[in-house]
Amino acid sequence: MATPSNANIQDDPNNPLSPRQRAGDRVERPRHDPDLLIHATDLHTYYGASHILKGVNFQVRRGETIGLMGRNGMGKSTLLKSIMGLVKPRRGGVLVMGKPMTGRPPYEIAQLGVAYVPEGRGIFGNLSVVENLKMAARPGTRGQRDWTYERVLETFPRLQERLGHGGQQLSGGEQQMLTIGRALMTNPDVLILDEATEGLAPLIAREIWRICDVIRASGISSIIVDKNWKHVTQVTDRNVILVKGEVVFEGTSDALRAQPELLTQHLGV
Repeated sequence: MATPSNANIQDDPNNPLSPRQRAGDRVERPRHDPDLLIHATDLHTYYGASHILKGVNFQVRRGETIGLMGRNGMGKSTLLKSIMGLVKPRRGGVLVMGKPMTGRPPYEIAQLGVAYVPEGRGIFGNLSVVENLKMAARPGTRGQRDWTYERVLETFPRLQERLGHGGQQLSGGEQQMLTIGRALMTNPDVLILDEATEGLAPLIAREIWRICDVIRASGISSIIVDKNWKHVTQVTDRNVILVKGEVVFEGTSDALRAQPELLTQHLGV
């Protein structure tokens, strides 16, 4: 019996990258599940000749917190960049809120309710804390204004003490808090945190994890990339492990903790 090939997937009229879709054929799509916020299918992403993602399937549902794990160089950040439109997959598709968004500009994906906090922070150093926060303020895709300026300052008391400081005057941990706070000011449906505790002092890292709990309780879906699997599994509903651009595990935090051999084999812990 013949097995489905990638070519067959490409010709599937329900695939957002299908030639039939590109040709403008009128094909009735399956009804979109409003709780399926991000749906990436069969992603193949390259950097030059290097094949980084090899047929990755990944999805995020409303209210779900997902841990994305793997050693360095396994494709975690590439997957996030493929979702955000920073890197265009050569094959496969990305649906955001049911809309085909593969390779679309990042600002269009952000407008659909996805906020991205990249590794390296990326604050505006010449603007004050107040200006960094208020410039991002807007209602969410459903008109929600749950994350106001006042609520962000309540969640990040360190920032309240430094409102007049320029971004470049803040410590690394404070800059990270500002970046997350600014993302929350957009009232996103999905928040992506890429190595949010990287290089931070343990005390500050604990504060970031506390904030992750607050975000989860608020109902925002999250994707968390971090090397500290113990902290990740304490705040996530589901976890995905990537090895050389392929998914080798997908399951609940309890299921992952119950298989220490997977942690040793794939994460080196």
